[in-house]
Amino acid sequence: MQDQQTPQLYLISPPQLELAGFAEVLSAILDSRAVACFRLSLASVDEDEIARAADHCREICHQRDVAIVIDRHFRLVERLGLDGCHLGPDAKLLREVRKELGSEAIVGSHCGTSRHQGLTAGEIGADYVSFGPLSTSALGDGQVADIELFQWWSDVIEVPVVAEGGLNVDLIETLAPITDFLAIGSEIWGDAAPASALDRLLKPLSGI
Repeated sequence: MQDQQTPQLYLISPPQLELAGFAEVLSAILDSRAVACFRLSLASVDEDEIARAADHCREICHQRDVAIVIDRHFRLVERLGLDGCHLGPDAKLLREVRKELGSEAIVGSHCGTSRHQGLTAGEIGADYVSFGPLSTSALGDGQVADIELFQWWSDVIEVPVVAEGGLNVDLIETLAPITDFLAIGSEIWGDAAPASALDRLLKPLSGI
């Protein structure tokens, strides 16, 4: 059984970046609280655009000893000097990426709401498994990860678990004892002051 403690913060980028402005915001957030990992999760598939964003964010993260991973584009990890990648539940791809990047790279797997896919990813060698979304939105297929899934995982499985998608204050308060990481992204980027939005969202953790 995993120790129940304050979950660590896992920050996810917005899908589009205005680099100068975002660099300032990201720096302020990383300077104000402990962040375990930052995920570059851009909508763009343009390698030059991704590389520019990665260069900016990598420097900010590594200066503060924060790991940085990239969503999907695992072949850019070594070229861009990143710490790893975040993939879906594809078991075959996960095996290939783990072999290609080696044991030192961070390789995570988002498994939606599926306990089976999470177990498979963990057995293959994922460094973490993420489940979500935790609440409904206009995106996705309408499925929501149950709180019971996190409770079971926390009780039985050693692979770290990440809660992501549609988090709010009430969900964070409920999930805090039973998840290793809280992945925050779209919940704060639409706010005029993302750092303040993050503080409000994580208020339940102040009492843990």
